[in-house]
This record gives sequence, structure tokens and C-alpha cells, in this order.
Amino acid sequence: MKKLTVFTPTYNRAYCIHQCYESLKRQTCKDFIWLIIDDGSTDNTKEIIKGWIDENIIQIKYHWQDNQGMHGAHNTAYELINTELNVCIDSDDYMPDDAVEKIIDTWKKYGSNEVSGIIALDANHKNEIIGTRLPQHIKRSTLFDLYNKYGVTGDKKLVYRTELTKQYPYPLFENERYVGLAYKYHMIDKQYEMILMNEIICCVEYLEDGSSRNMLNQYRKNPRGFAFYRKEMMKLPFGSSLFKFRQAIHYVSSSLMSRNWHFLQETPSKRLTLLAIPLGIALYFYITKKTRIA
Repeated sequence: MKKLTVFTPTYNRAYCIHQCYESLKRQTCKDFIWLIIDDGSTDNTKEIIKGWIDENIIQIKYHWQDNQGMHGAHNTAYELINTELNVCIDSDDYMPDDAVEKIIDTWKKYGSNEVSGIIALDANHKNEIIGTRLPQHIKRSTLFDLYNKYGVTGDKKLVYRTELTKQYPYPLFENERYVGLAYKYHMIDKQYEMILMNEIICCVEYLEDGSSRNMLNQYRKNPRGFAFYRKEMMKLPFGSSLFKFRQAIHYVSSSLMSRNWHFLQETPSKRLTLLAIPLGIALYFYITKKTRIA
């Protein structure tokens, strides 16, 4: 049994997924499985992956499904993974040659059932760290505290214990393709801290067709998914009043976007939501002005 699953959700990324594959072939530690969740690609992704499976250089599992969006691909991955640890590497990203080795070594030294996994660093293709490094004076933290207590910025790479990521599946909404992935991470944060590892284990690129570059359009096209996420963030047992007020503003905006006129009855915090209505309306008009539905 391998220790780690590297899983890659992909949708029509045949033109770039090869760099992820090449980086996995170069890993100094082969104690991993590469799981590809093909979320309904219509290009030649399947044929490319079949060729790599036939090469038999690394262990690859391939799964095709009808398009469900990133969160639906994550749901499927967590259902299929059976290794102790997992990490998501997107189809336009790749891992430094010693990334798997660093993950395995760190887990052997510090891993236990008392933590949920490892937080490590992302870098760009010039090997420059995305945002800030992790704080040096602590060894563990929740993901939420890293950003809201310790002032960490920028995307970080998360390695989780698989038994935990199987919990809290993302809901699927008809005709929508996005729910914030951080929902699951914050649910796990309620129970466990993570090991901090100030090492780069993923090199990222924000492509023009990636969700990070199209967030306003995501708000417009997936309002029920975002309303669900904002409600869950308002329920968290941690987080400042300002943080939860921001969630309420987005909740109002997304509820208006989905024409859910019962949002006041459904909110977990009626007072905050009432206060957020003027700004939520303003955000709704800003998003609708700046975006278009294809």
C-alpha cells in the first residue's frame, strides 16, 4: 500500500497536464499513486492518460465522470482514495522533484492521529513563494488561524489524512459547478490542527481558464453553492465578527443572485444578515454589472 495519493481534477486540460506527469515521474520518492479525476473532458485527455498508464513508470488511476465542477471532482477523488494521505495537484501545476519525499519524511517524523495533515508552500514557476512563508515560532496551526491570526497570505498546499477528507462531502446543486473547497478544510479545522512545513511542494500557474481568474463569474453562475458556503462560514465556532459579517454580505448577494427570497429565514445569523442587506445588495449589483452569463 502506498502512503500518498496525488490527485488531479482535470477538465479539457490535455494541453498542459503533461507537466504534472513529468514532475511526478521525476519524484525522488515513488511512495504515491497518481489519481486523475477527469471531470467530463471532451478533448483527448483520456487517450493521453492511457498512454502514460501503458508506460508504467508511475502508478496511475484514471476515472472519468460527467462534469460536476471542481468540488464534484474532489468528492469523487475522496471516495476513491485509499492511501493514508492525499494531496491535490491541479492539472496546470506540478511538484518539485523532492516534494513527495518531503511529505513522507515530515509525516514519518511528526504525523499522528492528533493532526489532520500538513500545510506546505506553493511557489510560482520562478520558484518564488506565493504569499508569505509559514510562521517559524509554531509547529502546528489550523488553516483558519494561519490566515486570520498569524497573518499568512497566499495559497498554500494542503496534505490531509484521507479518513478526514472523506467526511463533509460537498453538496451538488443542479446546473451549478462550484462550491468553495475551503468548506471541508474549515470543518476539519474544528477538530484538528495541521503540521507546518516551510517547504515548497507545488508550483502553480493561474491560467486564463482557471477558476481563480474568474471568481466574479463563479459568483454569478453558482449562487446556491456560494450561499451554502457563506452560511457554513457564519456557523463556525471561530472567526471574528468582521469575518462573519463579510460572509453575511456575500450570503445576501448570492441569495439575491439565486432568487432565494427566504434567505432571512434560512440564515444562521439573522442579526448579521439584516445588517448586511444594504452591502449585500450593492455587491449583487456590482457582480451583475461586471459579469455576463454565457
